[in-house]
Amino acid sequence: MIVGVLTAQLHMHGINSLKEKRSIVKSLLGRLKSRFNISISEVDHQDEKTSAVVGIAVISNDTRFINQQFDSIIDFMRGDGRFYLGAIERETFGS
Repeated sequence: MIVGVLTAQLHMHGINSLKEKRSIVKSLLGRLKSRFNISISEVDHQDEKTSAVVGIAVISNDTRFINQQFDSIIDFMRGDGRFYLGAIERETFGS
């Protein structure tokens, strides 16, 4: 079993309230979860209006599959348009 973990910082401009930010983040989480069948959550910056950090986990027996999933997820997020991606970190654990 191999576990892949990805964290991504999201930066949003023109957001005036936490409610607006949470609406965007909640929508993104739902879309990613249904499209890629992953575990995902907002893991940091919950109380900041213009940024969020999401954590994503993928489990597989193939490292290549995990990396392909992460590449597709990053491309999907870059195409969203409601935010831009900051720092992205990827790790895999297991053999």
